[in-house]
Amino acid sequence: MTFSIVARSADGESWGVAVASKFLAVGAAVPAAVAGVGAIATQADANVAYKGLALAHLDDGATASVALQRLLEEDEGREHRQVGIVDVDGNAASHTGTACLDWAGSLTGAGYAIQGNILTGSEVVEAVEAAWLASPQDAALAHRLLAALAAGDEAGGDSRGRQSAALLVVRDGAGYGGLDDIAVDLRVDDHATPIAELTRLLELNDLYLTASTEEERVPVTPELEAELEELARAAGARDLEAWVGTENYEMRVAPDGSWIDVRVLEILRATRGGSGGASA
Repeated sequence: MTFSIVARSADGESWGVAVASKFLAVGAAVPAAVAGVGAIATQADANVAYKGLALAHLDDGATASVALQRLLEEDEGREHRQVGIVDVDGNAASHTGTACLDWAGSLTGAGYAIQGNILTGSEVVEAVEAAWLASPQDAALAHRLLAALAAGDEAGGDSRGRQSAALLVVRDGAGYGGLDDIAVDLRVDDHATPIAELTRLLELNDLYLTASTEEERVPVTPELEAELEELARAAGARDLEAWVGTENYEMRVAPDGSWIDVRVLEILRATRGGSGGASA
């Protein structure tokens, strides 16, 4: 009912899962990951307990293949399960039980595990793998995973159709305010074109929930500070700090006001008397 890719980034700092299915809210059941530990996708007749168990085994030092072996040994329903695991070092392992519905199978390589069941055919996982291997290794893991997932969807995907998709990526200190490891956690639970919608959400995630890089930071000079304060007031805010908080750009402006993200600067300049975003 699902196809997924579990992978580690080339720099060894991020782990993630991308998944799509003709199944409601697939992101609630399939993916799990912890920075510095690894990632897992559990699907087919998914045993959701695999997520915590696998990550615990990996955290204890087990490799992906050993963690997978332990999961299967303890599960009488193993032949109905499909699971992919990537560990802290990028070792990968995947299992497709003999009772999984056709087409079902997997591909693994250095740093990735790709698996799917009830697919149109083997061309789905092959397309996911080809797209993964062809993507720039220095690209953000979330974008590499989503591109690979989209390739599988274009190749046929779930033979029953489309309904949901999800993307989970973890990296140490990558979360909101740098206070957890969740770089991306996006879910499309019920949609006619879930991967296209997930792509749209990832673009928003990059703007609102991803910290600015050094290259994106524009130093705030006294002249620019005066301009920013004027623009913020013209947009109806008390001051720049209030505008940033209202528009949810906290990850894109320095707390001490020493820099502002180049895109946020462009957005604020473009408002010229209007509001530039949406507040939760």
